Amino acid sequence: MIDHYFSSEVTAESNPQEVIYEFGNHKYCFTTDNGVFSVGKIDSASDILIQTITPINGSLLDMGCGYGLIGIVLAKEYGLQLTQADINPRAVDLSKQNAIKNKIASTVLQSDAFSQITDFFDIIAINPPIHAGKDVIFAMYDGAYKHLNMGGALYIVILKKHGAESSRLHILELFGNCEIMYKKKGLYVFKAHK
Repeated sequence: MIDHYFSSEVTAESNPQEVIYEFGNHKYCFTTDNGVFSVGKIDSASDILIQTITPINGSLLDMGCGYGLIGIVLAKEYGLQLTQADINPRAVDLSKQNAIKNKIASTVLQSDAFSQITDFFDIIAINPPIHAGKDVIFAMYDGAYKHLNMGGALYIVILKKHGAESSRLHILELFGNCEIMYKKKGLYVFKAHK
């Protein structure tokens, strides 16, 4: 059986590894592990998403947070109130540990997309779990629209070969707008305002 990182059950044997990430004036240390997205490395798409998001304020939801890279870095850089969510219990545990390690206050929830999310946010960031399928990803976009405050923004990063165009069209239908913030080598960052 393949152990997918977007599952509520993790069977991969634990083998924690440290990764370092530098952004702005800060150096971050993250613990990653088997069974969680981007084990042992910084995902290049997540890095592009972090670099593309301009200074923001308010509350942030890092949906499908993995070991917590995107939310923790953005929260520290911009002084945001952070919530992180992932279906994967190991990812939830790692995000909690990594928030503490990097001195960030965070509410971390185990949630199948937005099933356990009750709050509303100024910013929602998603590096979607492509292999979970289009239904799961589009449910994340739908949930993001419902859980954004008026004036809030959704940011997503996605490759062209992983359905960037269908994502853009779905977001455009939901929000009535979808700005291309980054486009290079088949990688896109989209931003939509509510």
